[in-house]
Amino acid sequence: MNCERILIASVVFLAVGLGLIFGYTHGTVAFNAAYPVSGASLQVSINTTGMPAMAGLGAAVVGTILLVAALVLAIMREVPRARGIPKRENGPVP
Repeated sequence: MNCERILIASVVFLAVGLGLIFGYTHGTVAFNAAYPVSGASLQVSINTTGMPAMAGLGAAVVGTILLVAALVLAIMREVPRARGIPKRENGPVP
């Protein structure tokens, strides 16, 4: 399969998954700055309930798996070129 298509699908799944998770979030974000840097803090509370939580998590997991598959396919395509083996053309055989 074409690794570019898998990459596009992974980006779509990740965007949909994270969009569902963060779009239906009920939570708070707080940032406190302090003079000694060790006193600074960032607190993020995310709470997503119902179907968006389940569908968002599933889409994000599928997107992550597809992203890893696209990476592996891209690496496998480049390895023969590094050894000097010419790339196979996808045209008709003469």
